[in-house]
Amino acid sequence: MKFTKFGKALLLSALSAGVILSVTSCVQSYSVGYLYVTGTQTAQSTGSGIISGFKIDHNTGKLTPINGLPVSSGGANPVRAVLLTGSRFLYVLNRGVNASGGTDCTATNPCLNANITQFAIGANGILTPQETFYTQGVNPFRMIADSSGSFIYVLEHDSPAPTSTSSVPVASTNNANCAAALTGAITCGDITAFSVNSTTGRLTLLVNAQVTTAGGGSPLPYFPIPSNPVDFVMSSGIVLTMSGTATAVDTTTGAYTGGSTVFPYTYNASNGQLTVNQNSTNTLINVTQGTALVTGGSYVFVLDNEAPNPNPTGAASQILAYTIGSGGALQAATNGVIPDDPNQSNPTWLAVESKGKWFYVANQGNNTTGTGTAESGLAGYVMNSPFQPTEMSGTPIGFGVGAGPQCLVEDPSDQFFYTANFYSSTVTGQAIDENAGTLTPLSQASKVPASYALTGQPTWCLVDGRTS
Repeated sequence: MKFTKFGKALLLSALSAGVILSVTSCVQSYSVGYLYVTGTQTAQSTGSGIISGFKIDHNTGKLTPINGLPVSSGGANPVRAVLLTGSRFLYVLNRGVNASGGTDCTATNPCLNANITQFAIGANGILTPQETFYTQGVNPFRMIADSSGSFIYVLEHDSPAPTSTSSVPVASTNNANCAAALTGAITCGDITAFSVNSTTGRLTLLVNAQVTTAGGGSPLPYFPIPSNPVDFVMSSGIVLTMSGTATAVDTTTGAYTGGSTVFPYTYNASNGQLTVNQNSTNTLINVTQGTALVTGGSYVFVLDNEAPNPNPTGAASQILAYTIGSGGALQAATNGVIPDDPNQSNPTWLAVESKGKWFYVANQGNNTTGTGTAESGLAGYVMNSPFQPTEMSGTPIGFGVGAGPQCLVEDPSDQFFYTANFYSSTVTGQAIDENAGTLTPLSQASKVPASYALTGQPTWCLVDGRTS
């Protein structure tokens, strides 16, 4: 077949147009990003919970409120939320408030009316409440899901009294169920596990197949863990819980602190069971003020708010990196003791950037008045290979974060980071330099607002990405 010059030109034009249309089509089908933030609607004792939501502009990072949000979180004091694979269902853990109206939930003054509220996610990011579910223990405060979205786990600070029939939660002071799973334990925390119906999202309690109730012979409805838990994560087929000998409660945010040991459960991906094996023993991590456990890349990070002494790094706080060994035991990474930025303290979260080149630490600071940003902000680190993280030049100055960041998430396009800030009741955004990893406030990078006001104080945030 032969073409005239005009025909060739026309063909080339058509091909060019096809390429352009193809690129445009890819852009149009690009994942739509949504940012959800849980928080308290007011500072009153009711602790009414809400969920705010924003659509993320993947060109500029600008946030636009989702129509119909905020909505009620389904309870008081929402502290965690998880989004299952497929972006169909969102679950919010509402911790409740204690009898005095506070968020510092203790064994002697437990939080009441805790629940998990399920939401269906609409095509435009709207949230519609579905069902409400309840855990087995006392004072739930952390929630995670496995990577397949088949199981959800809730960490509770106190196991329930075995014979309690009261509608008010009662923490156990002498629990034979703890000793049945953890040799010599008198009290313990626990994990309540649920299986997830892939069609409806409904949760069904997953009983403990390894441990039966003391004297009764029926399956225990939870998995005992060492007492005074602070946080937990799932990584490499292992569920790790961090506990302390006597954890403290942050009376402002309600978070537990004081982690010093890590305990592993083996996770079965087919049935969701957590198993104590012969290697399931506490690992001393040489800290006394652990605040969070976070996974990133091939590492498990312990965030620690030590005072300069005995903290070996001399910083106000530190990050410790580990790998997971046999039976879930933590093994300290070479060069794995990393000082936090000396001008910041109280690390609450860590996020490894999607390419694995950098990670960032959100520091809440020790500001309890909410009047400033002292010791709050982000610190950025270059991962390096072999592993030897170093803080980026210029951080934390210029990272444009509000006071008291509670969480840190990367958007689905891997271009922006967002924090929800407890003391300033804002969401702030930063653009990532793809070459250096440094962060620039959106107001400078894209000439859009870098800060967005929230109703009340935020407690957690997560992102949802989907293809339109």
